[in-house]
Amino acid sequence: MAAAQAGGQQMPPTPKPGPEHAVLQMDVGTWDAVVEVTPGPGAPATTSKGVEVNTMGCGGLCLVTDFKGDVMGTPFHGHGVATWDPAKKKYVGSWTDSMSTGLALGESTYDPAAKKWTGWMEGPDMTGKVTKSRSVVEWRDASTRVFTLFSPGPDGKEMEGLRITYTKRK
Repeated sequence: MAAAQAGGQQMPPTPKPGPEHAVLQMDVGTWDAVVEVTPGPGAPATTSKGVEVNTMGCGGLCLVTDFKGDVMGTPFHGHGVATWDPAKKKYVGSWTDSMSTGLALGESTYDPAAKKWTGWMEGPDMTGKVTKSRSVVEWRDASTRVFTLFSPGPDGKEMEGLRITYTKRK
């Protein structure tokens, strides 16, 4: 039953999750994470662990992410929200964490044949400088996915700075 607005107009129907939201559903659950951070070209990666808990929010229309762990010897806590934007025909999302005071925003697409997300995020890095980064998420199987973040290195060329391998808890 549609609710009436002021002036007698009917409210539009409430959106329902569609096939694009089912893609987000794949991330739902608790995931153990192995985090590899490469601070610069030629530098060895540091490895740490974390846990990511993903739930569907807003009646199944968005994925809500909560990540806790240790990154480069520092306690780390991050939050993300992702959803399907029917106007853009892309997934859109936001991310904020304890290593920056700002909010990163991004867009991505999903290729079901390759089981791969490809996108970008733009927001402040650890120094506060606004940076645009490319991200790739590859699903190896139903319980393993790998997130890779490529950002500008000291020379301005794109480099892999972060790789997280997720294993879904049973």
